[in-house]
Amino acid sequence: MIQSAYKRLQIPEIQIGTVKIGGENPIALQSMTNTNTNDTEACIAQCIRIFDAGADYVRLTAQGVREAENLKNIKEGLVARGYTKPLVADIHFNPQAALVAAKYVEKVRINPGNYVYIGSLRKTDYTDEEYRAELEKIRENIVPLFDVCKEHNTAIRIGVNHGSLSQRIVSRFGDTPRGMVESMMEFLHICKDVDFKNVACSIKASNTRIMVQATRLLAKRMVEDDCCYPIHLGVTEAGAGEDGRIKSAVGSGSLLLDGIGDTIRVSLTEAPESEIPVCKQIVDYRNEVFSIPFDFKPIEDVRVAIDSYVPYKTTAVAGIGGDSVPMVLGAEQTKADWYIAENHIYNDSISLPIVSLRTYQSNEQSVLKISEREIEQLPELGEKTIILLDCVDVHCTYFVRKLYAQLHGRKNSVMLVRTYDCVDFADLQIRAAMDFGSLLLDGFLNGMMIRCKNIDNQQLVDLSLSILQASRSRFEKTEYISCPSCGRTLYDIEKALNEVKSKTSHLKGLKIAVMGCIVNGPGEMSDADYGYIGAGKGTVNLYKKQTLVLRNVPESEAVQALIDMIKGNGDWIEKK
Repeated sequence: MIQSAYKRLQIPEIQIGTVKIGGENPIALQSMTNTNTNDTEACIAQCIRIFDAGADYVRLTAQGVREAENLKNIKEGLVARGYTKPLVADIHFNPQAALVAAKYVEKVRINPGNYVYIGSLRKTDYTDEEYRAELEKIRENIVPLFDVCKEHNTAIRIGVNHGSLSQRIVSRFGDTPRGMVESMMEFLHICKDVDFKNVACSIKASNTRIMVQATRLLAKRMVEDDCCYPIHLGVTEAGAGEDGRIKSAVGSGSLLLDGIGDTIRVSLTEAPESEIPVCKQIVDYRNEVFSIPFDFKPIEDVRVAIDSYVPYKTTAVAGIGGDSVPMVLGAEQTKADWYIAENHIYNDSISLPIVSLRTYQSNEQSVLKISEREIEQLPELGEKTIILLDCVDVHCTYFVRKLYAQLHGRKNSVMLVRTYDCVDFADLQIRAAMDFGSLLLDGFLNGMMIRCKNIDNQQLVDLSLSILQASRSRFEKTEYISCPSCGRTLYDIEKALNEVKSKTSHLKGLKIAVMGCIVNGPGEMSDADYGYIGAGKGTVNLYKKQTLVLRNVPESEAVQALIDMIKGNGDWIEKK
């Protein structure tokens, strides 16, 4: 397969009120309120803050018909204040609410799992006839929504989330990227069959590997089936602060660099308006990469698969490559795995010379340093050679993929040094996470170094480790899966997340989910070791993986109960 570089997937545009997405339209930015949808004034005020931050449209939860009806009042209140951008209703478990909301807002988001036949929720084995029969029932259930949306010029987003697939899909394909895509394609084919064109789709996970693999596979399937619709990007439950921003840039940013994606949300456990500047940073870097011309030549795509993680096979040299996790290079004063100097890399026990193409000897153990322009000049490589690509070009993802194509399957390890000229650390976080994250998710790179003269060297090493963790290449700290909350959340999730972090951040490699409600929580924390999930007003349910252990724990006692549960399962260590 020949790979193009920095070309957008061609998708027909759709209309969401005053906003067009797909085609050649700008990548649209969005967020979601976390106010009670029955509180009209609170929703209006928060929507205004999100719009003022730069959002193209805003989503609100409509968990029931009452909330769906109140969207009319919210919409009218915003228009009266001069805000005419689109609103989106988020529907879960209640298809009737979708029928109501579609009359008042410009788009309705539905989950395919909500349109299954209720009697099949516990069924785990299907004959071919039963499988087809349930799919026909789904068609019957959803066509009335299409009719209402056609009447009111309302768009639909079909949102498939990892961990919330129907039992019918799981029985055939598992809770996998392929299963997510099969679930989506069933609905898209129904849309095509009934000639409903005003559709967008999303396929999300908190695990960046699964999210990227599934979305890449979806884009491929849509093209193959001639069934293409705009794609909304987002890493669910990305978290807060630096980790949430980096994880979002690794997931959504990687896909944007692939040319996939027409609208984006960054799901942070923070005030919703805080998401929009991060969306803008990700999209701005994508636009910069796409807009700068360069000498592009089509290259062979040497990735083994796009829908599963398969690392490029390399021979271990001095602990680099082979089965080792990717190494972090840094300056001498940093706490890195390896340090880089003018003519060698070294650690506490070994030093490897850095050589140029001019001085390279294939029979010596060495690090061959090349630039982007020297990739095509690679000599016959010895098995003891590590390649160090020193890249300053904004198109570094293309050049690394070109290098791997040039290797033709040779098992030499590759380390990437990428130099940036950023002044703002937040800007560097996004750019580096998109560049390195994309390549790590490809299964490439055995080492990395971020260079930036304006940023402290230890910060650069720490950023490298955060990117490795966000791409699931290496775990050096606790991972938090936390949702941004919405109108369904009945406890203070930001406060809870901060408290959980303060007590558990030393538990290296453990995955802890802090989720707002039982709608998304149990399914979308499927990758976590422990779950802290909102149950009712001021109460929390605690999970060990997918098993509910404690129900309706008072919020004031829940963090300590979580710690006791971690200790009881032998996963606790004391802080040093």
